[in-house]
Amino acid sequence: MPKFIFAYHGGNTPQTPQEIEQVMGDWTRWFDAMGDAVVDPGNPVGMSRTVTDNGVEDHGGSNPLSGYTVVNAAEFDDAIELAKGCPMVLDGSGSVEVAMIHEM
Repeated sequence: MPKFIFAYHGGNTPQTPQEIEQVMGDWTRWFDAMGDAVVDPGNPVGMSRTVTDNGVEDHGGSNPLSGYTVVNAAEFDDAIELAKGCPMVLDGSGSVEVAMIHEM
């Protein structure tokens, strides 16, 4: 079955213990709803650095990555449907870029 990466952009960082509990609950419920489709739930990531032939930029690029997940889905459209349930999409704080992983 094809694997897809969900690259997260945006989102909010919870500030209080109550917000952390709410956010973690939202993500856990989404992952549970996807069941066996979740290959690697991934993690949030810190600010990235962009390496080019001109050097290194420390600002994270034009659309900084905030995390990732890897899922199985039969088709691209199925992966997109799974991504629509992402808590950041549902609350409007971020987006999910979906790409098929090509096994080498």
